[in-house]
Amino acid sequence: MNEKNPAWRNDAAPKVTGRARYTDDLKFHNMLHAVPVYTDYVHARIMEVDASAAMKQPGVVTVITAGDVPGSVTFGQIIRDYRMLAGDKVRFNGDVVAVVVAETRDQAVAAVKLVSVKAEEMTPLLDPEEAMKPGAILVHELHGSNIVNHHKVRRGDADKAFKACDHVIEQEFRTQFVEHAYLEPETAVAVPRPDGVTEIYASMQHPFSTRRFVATLLGVSLADVEVRTVPMGGGFGGKDDTASVVAARAALAAKITGRPVKMTYDREWSVRESYKRHPYRISYKMGFSNQGRMEACQIRVVADAGAYCSVTPWVTWRSTVQCCGPYDVPNVHCDVYGVYTNNVVTGAMRGFGSPQMNFAVEQLVEMAAERCGMSPTEFRKRNMLRQGSVTVTGQKLDGHTVSLEQALDSTLAAAGYHEKYGRCSFGKAEGDELYGIGYAISYRGMSLGAEGMDFNSAVINVQFDGSILLEAAVHENGQGAESAMILICSDELGVPKERIRYRMPSTANIPDGGTTVASRGTIMGGGAVANAARSLKSKLAERLAPKLDCAPGDVRFKDGHIWGKDDARRMAWPEAMNQLFLMQEYPYSFGTFKAPQVTWDERTGQGNAYFTWVYGCQAVELTVNSKTGRVKLLNMVASHEAGKAVNRPMVLGQFYGGMAMGAGYAMFEDVGIEQGKILNVNFDQYRIPHSTDLPEMTAIIIENHDPASPSGAKGVGEPTNELMAPAIANAVYNATGVRRFRLPIRIEPRSGGGRP
Repeated sequence: MNEKNPAWRNDAAPKVTGRARYTDDLKFHNMLHAVPVYTDYVHARIMEVDASAAMKQPGVVTVITAGDVPGSVTFGQIIRDYRMLAGDKVRFNGDVVAVVVAETRDQAVAAVKLVSVKAEEMTPLLDPEEAMKPGAILVHELHGSNIVNHHKVRRGDADKAFKACDHVIEQEFRTQFVEHAYLEPETAVAVPRPDGVTEIYASMQHPFSTRRFVATLLGVSLADVEVRTVPMGGGFGGKDDTASVVAARAALAAKITGRPVKMTYDREWSVRESYKRHPYRISYKMGFSNQGRMEACQIRVVADAGAYCSVTPWVTWRSTVQCCGPYDVPNVHCDVYGVYTNNVVTGAMRGFGSPQMNFAVEQLVEMAAERCGMSPTEFRKRNMLRQGSVTVTGQKLDGHTVSLEQALDSTLAAAGYHEKYGRCSFGKAEGDELYGIGYAISYRGMSLGAEGMDFNSAVINVQFDGSILLEAAVHENGQGAESAMILICSDELGVPKERIRYRMPSTANIPDGGTTVASRGTIMGGGAVANAARSLKSKLAERLAPKLDCAPGDVRFKDGHIWGKDDARRMAWPEAMNQLFLMQEYPYSFGTFKAPQVTWDERTGQGNAYFTWVYGCQAVELTVNSKTGRVKLLNMVASHEAGKAVNRPMVLGQFYGGMAMGAGYAMFEDVGIEQGKILNVNFDQYRIPHSTDLPEMTAIIIENHDPASPSGAKGVGEPTNELMAPAIANAVYNATGVRRFRLPIRIEPRSGGGRP
């Protein structure tokens, strides 16, 4: 990196040297160990859980079942249906019916097989389309239906518009279950304190969500649970519900035994129980004119929610809002359903409902372009959203810079797309290697939008020697959020970043700032930090202006000093803080950032869904071996808008990681399920991309400071993951001449001289 943008992270040294202490590294005096008990059932009514034999085993302290829960055994962020301990039914093969607690982990594991479960086996419901039919077996009887949610978009008159279209394309798309594959499995330690508070250390993304799960299971107030931040080894959206439930079970064991309890998952348990990315069934109908103008879209999406709701309504809502991709379509009829089945639970994963839709939309626009006899780029430019455009939900894009065309042009130029497109094989080549280049574009609503209340907070506590303690209600998931907060604070206060110590927060010392999802960490947490810093500067300016012989409005903060109206009067930062001490004034600030208001009408799917948007484009070159069907990636290029890039090296890391995950989604990853049971529960059979599968990557950061963001920053964590799959699908078509409408993309070897 150059001197202007050096690679920097506040937590880099302890992580690369192995000194960072993750949850499983923590040990407490007299600590017990807990492990989960599963059954072989997929769908069954529980008659009895017999732990008598397990209780007699060496070291076993207790075996906990649903009947031991003092609070509520059910919880959910949207629908309270998640059984933290299954007591009535087994609804999927990952349901936990008991927890064995022993002196050592080995003793607990050994006793698990002696817990017997008598149950009345029921027919598993594994097809979401079947689950939607009247009279289908209900996964949750009290819900009254297997349909978790139904979102809509109604814009214009799609039926009428289709009749006037010159062309209509109809196509089905299918996507798969995907495992998050974080390096660190779920783990939690619960410590009962003498004051009655249960202290939680866990590998989880959302401390406040975890606190709610724990408090619900224990039947206590939120103030009786304190969740402390610990470094975590990856999440990608996957350590929300499952990780919180693991913490809640450990907390229940600690409450019952009165001793600290650790619960650390094996990889097989993690894969079996943790939620996955939703598999989608997408039925798409697109109508357009001979001139290449998109006139109408009709979309039906069925998402397999698995056995519990989790955040399915939020995931599928984003799919609804972005159902037509980054295009101006005047007539849209869209229905998106989340559906209960007895499959593994599905929930949040990087991209959150966008990767599935982009896989469909970005192939359809190229199919339409081919039908019209124009290039994919020309077709896109005729239909893409621009400054002042109105989205399919009726939102006018006029409060920020719409940089979609900028992202498109910069990516295609860097990839040499227009020069290389003519080399595409389309199934015809002299040798075995078929060449293709392809790309995809997207727009993405930032932060939560109309999914929920969106606000965050930060605390700046300056010590009288000039050192600074900074906290933000944003969880560090490994993405570098702490570093970003420090840099924003440093920039606002005009002090070196070395003066700032990031204080890892707990749920007891900063208000609930919401979850670290939706690429909202920097825009929301950074916004709160920027506002806290500005509040502090206002306070300092008022107190110190007399000593600088100027008005408060003339006080400036830069270069580690506080300056008067001209450079003749200044105070070094430590000196200024000492002056505040002598004035009996605290240099302390609490700042918040409340997202601008959004609107949504659930009946019509119309409204200003998000307060700002980001835009991106990714391209890929590849070859397909016609004999073996093997795809080799040659080059990847991505352009994404980030608002303001607070920490450029970390932004680039998000690009590279997102492209790598997108390639895995496109080509390799697939949770194999047979009769409701996951077959590939470890990485020896679940295929994620290897370093040798990935090519050189080029990342282009587009900066258009956002007026709605106090720091100017937006985010790139999820946008970089949602485009590589459709880009690869388009490139594979340009290589082979055959479209692939199902993920992961599988290419059969050529036989008899036909196309692969």
